Amino acid sequence: MIARPGEGHVGAGVTLGAGALVHESAYVDDGASIGAGSRVWHFCHVNGGAVIGARCSLGQNVVVMNGVTVGDNARIQNNVSLYEGVELEDDVFCGPSMVFTNVINPRSSVSRKHEYQRTLVRRGASIGANATIVCGVTIGRHAFIGAGAVVTRDVPDFALMAGVPARRIGWMSEAGHRLDVVGPHAGDATAEELRCPGTGRRYLRRGDMVTPVEEQQ
Repeated sequence: MIARPGEGHVGAGVTLGAGALVHESAYVDDGASIGAGSRVWHFCHVNGGAVIGARCSLGQNVVVMNGVTVGDNARIQNNVSLYEGVELEDDVFCGPSMVFTNVINPRSSVSRKHEYQRTLVRRGASIGANATIVCGVTIGRHAFIGAGAVVTRDVPDFALMAGVPARRIGWMSEAGHRLDVVGPHAGDATAEELRCPGTGRRYLRRGDMVTPVEEQQ
């Protein structure tokens, strides 16, 4: 593993944080920044201008294009391409071979580089294997996108999404458990309380908005 710029296929103009390591088969271009403790594994290509946070893991055959921002502690599994316009916040998980896009109506004969659309994945969200995220959407905090789902519109915080096109089939906790419905919220007939079966943490749902109970206080 390479730990210093200017060695192997890591450009001399790359910023490597303390303890960051790059596999000998990977390419990291000048101008890229990789945070402390991150790992870039076999056959990856990180383009100049990409910014990757601390404690991230890029699995085999991951491509990160110019202008992409990845927060801290992200997990990008094998065969994922992060195209220009994609932004991942902290603690995001991208499953194997899931797909991002950045143009709505691509044609090989028509250049649409000036039409790239932003895709934002908020903190703690998980995207399952082989899912597709159509560009221009925002995936909310701690949302969970099921394997093979096709996301075509914004996803609320904590939503559990599945299907083609993806639809909400439930709610997920920060710990990654499907939330159980406890019952109506005391004194508010329009809201309901939810509970994480793994941790016992409680959440409050009003319409399509879910928040941990302590955030309501």
